[in-house]
Amino acid sequence: MPLRLIKSLLLLTAFAALPAHALTVEVDAPDELKALLEQHLETARAARLGEPLDEAEVARLRNVSVETARELLATEGYFAPQVASTLGGVGETQVLRYVVTPGPRTTVRSVKIGFEGALAAEGAAGRARVERAFGLRAGEPFRQADWAAAKAALLRPLLTARYPAARLVASAAHVDPAAQAADLTLTVDSGPAFFYGEPVIRGATRYPESVARHLSPVKPGQPYRQQDLLDYQMALEASGYYAQATVRIDPDPAHAAAVPIEIELVERPEKRFSVGAGFSTDTGARVQAGWEGRNIAGRGLRLKLDTRLETERQTGAAELAWPRNRKGYENSLGAQLRHEDIEGQETRAWLVAAKRNRKEGAIETTLSLQYQTETQTVGNVPSTRNQALSANYAWTKRAVGRAFYPRRGYVLTLQAGGAAQALLSDTSFVRLYGRHTHYLPLGERARLLLRGEVGSVLADTRDGIPTDFLFRAGGDNSVRGYAYQSLGRTLEGGVASVRHLVTASAEVNHFFNESWGAAAFVDAGDAADTPGSLSPVFGIGIGARYRSPVGPINLDLAWGEATEEFRLHFSLGVSF
Repeated sequence: MPLRLIKSLLLLTAFAALPAHALTVEVDAPDELKALLEQHLETARAARLGEPLDEAEVARLRNVSVETARELLATEGYFAPQVASTLGGVGETQVLRYVVTPGPRTTVRSVKIGFEGALAAEGAAGRARVERAFGLRAGEPFRQADWAAAKAALLRPLLTARYPAARLVASAAHVDPAAQAADLTLTVDSGPAFFYGEPVIRGATRYPESVARHLSPVKPGQPYRQQDLLDYQMALEASGYYAQATVRIDPDPAHAAAVPIEIELVERPEKRFSVGAGFSTDTGARVQAGWEGRNIAGRGLRLKLDTRLETERQTGAAELAWPRNRKGYENSLGAQLRHEDIEGQETRAWLVAAKRNRKEGAIETTLSLQYQTETQTVGNVPSTRNQALSANYAWTKRAVGRAFYPRRGYVLTLQAGGAAQALLSDTSFVRLYGRHTHYLPLGERARLLLRGEVGSVLADTRDGIPTDFLFRAGGDNSVRGYAYQSLGRTLEGGVASVRHLVTASAEVNHFFNESWGAAAFVDAGDAADTPGSLSPVFGIGIGARYRSPVGPINLDLAWGEATEEFRLHFSLGVSF
């Protein structure tokens, strides 16, 4: 047998003869350090595995773990700790105990930040803004994690506005163990200030390139902001033309004076057909179908045809919309036929409208000119015919991000419109309306939802004013505990629309997990022909909430204080 093989066998036999032990590790340290050490010490990891260790391996891991403990404590600002270990136990079980005295914690003594690049030549205000972003201040504990986070935060205001090529060219933490102090020095090179050039669009093969170009929220020559690129990407994906969009720049200092905006597009098909079904306690069962052509006449015009059949309302609509122009406006022409019979008020109406819409960040505005005529019957009251040529303006601000179920922010809508009897209208009137919904977080899983709306039609009489400009209250998104649009002017056999409206709601939601939650709410409101006749009624209830992939689904059970009855409110819809 070869001599080398004999030596190997003897060595293996010797190791096999060494006794193996089960190891238990205990750490005696302050609570904020104990968990860190128990997680990362080599001996603690070996003990968690539960495999027997021989004496040589225990000794090796014991020594390595002492050095690891010192390194871990240094990251927490303890640079002169005392780490002692003792090994005890009998038989096959050994207990390895570490006693850690961290000593005084090192604190930040001074912070010095230097600047290079274009920012160094600008005013002190810009540099002060960057310095405020640095998260470590004199007198605070020095931790490695905080030091790393503070360096990243120092660059963030530069990278997100004007200086996307900014970098940290030098950083050092000089620790004085005797004084338990750390002196921090950093040098930031902002690079040049960046300004937008022209968009460079790739993937625009089906629709005119101008469709994507005109959706840009910026113009060449404007200073760079990261938020602009995010807004541009959102506008492209919300336009209906593109399934996916990527918007970015290349932060090459050589192109800083006019950096191209690089856009990658994945286009949607030119035609789309959709069907849907649903149910709500407001208008009953629902089926709908729609068709859309997105490139009429090869110019990116969108033609939408839609029909919607509900138990209490049926509508058919057509709309021709132009792509947004370079000023951000989207123009459209539309027509609609509608029949509804809700709470004894039956209406047959048709309308045509011309609209101009604009979206700028969180704000959306719409200006419209609309002509409509209707035939209306309320209960046993003889039918009337109303017509109006109206001009209308709507302003909406959505400060809730893109969440289906927001926990913070608000949505504010303001509307104003009117008609003149001398211009194809039966009655002169001015209509004012406002609605505000506010979301406030309550801890990690709950929110408070506050909602209020007020509306008023200024006119000598309600006669001759189409139903769309008047008000009724009650229902899922109004005053729960009452039937949809059941609060208004009560006539024999029905409830008629009136000139004034006020509603309010307070609701608390709490989610038990990512999908399911509960709610408790109080609603109040009324609709009447004069402000003095408004007499709000109350609805109080509880509900269930479900975060579905297509949006929130709500189920509410409400008690109507005026009717002394419970009412269920529910809505569900699916589109294909």
